[in-house]
Amino acid sequence: MEPPTTGTPVTPMIRASELSKRYGRRQAVRELSFTVETGQVCALLGPNGAGKTSTIRMLVGLSAPDAGTASILGEPVGLGASELSRVGVLIDGPAFVPHMTGMANLKLLWSATRRSWPPPELDDALELAGLGAAIDRRVKGYSMGMKMRLMLAQALMRAPQVLLLDEPANGLDPAEVRALRDRLAAFARGGAAVLVSSHQLAEVQQLATHAVVMNNGALVTAGPLTDLLGGADSYRIEVDDNDRAIAVLRAIPGVATVTAQGDGLEVTAPDLQSRDLVSALVTAGVGVTSVNQASRSLEEAFLTMTEGGSEHAAH
Repeated sequence: MEPPTTGTPVTPMIRASELSKRYGRRQAVRELSFTVETGQVCALLGPNGAGKTSTIRMLVGLSAPDAGTASILGEPVGLGASELSRVGVLIDGPAFVPHMTGMANLKLLWSATRRSWPPPELDDALELAGLGAAIDRRVKGYSMGMKMRLMLAQALMRAPQVLLLDEPANGLDPAEVRALRDRLAAFARGGAAVLVSSHQLAEVQQLATHAVVMNNGALVTAGPLTDLLGGADSYRIEVDDNDRAIAVLRAIPGVATVTAQGDGLEVTAPDLQSRDLVSALVTAGVGVTSVNQASRSLEEAFLTMTEGGSEHAAH
């Protein structure tokens, strides 16, 4: 996810540069770098314990990195940084004053911005959160799902330029999840940048334009979602000898990766046609059963990269 190479250079809305964070003996994040640009909805993905929440906490100044830097809207991040007034955040689970109503809690949170009430997107945020009359009830009577929806409202009500959301769909029903997806996409189209961590991979695939994949605190890959899933330059090939085919394909100039996928192989070759791959295999005596343009689900791509499937990659 690099800035455009033509025209005026664009400052990333979110930048992590060599971020590292340790908690005792556990290295939560190690030398993590990525950017999120204007108009992007970037999914931050990884197994439990991969370092996603630790990363988001560093990006909004709630946790200081041991090494590296984080910036929002081109400025270094720290508690009280003025840029954070233009950031909507949902992280670490709900934390509200229990004896106050939902609306009173939102007013209290908004008062920290030193701007007049109401926030610019309050009505839309409340509609999306779907709390209805419960917004005027005390939070101590809320379910966990209702508290999560109140958190979502506080993140969206300020019409932020940057959104960082950790598992925002928790507590939402399918219709509310779809409404959230539409709202986040609209934010991005309006020039905002969105970074969202989620385990709901099917939903993420419909929402995200880009992805950052982490495992064991480190970056696995980052870039457009279409590249991660395999685009026009990716092929699924079934052969009669996988091991021999892998060796042949890896030796072909222009082949970027070769990954074993079930009974077949997934091959990424940006500068080659499928016929070039088939010709090389047949010449080497490998029988080719079928060849098709590859199309993976996000779940398949994610599992390949985080559960050892990528060890078969050529590069």
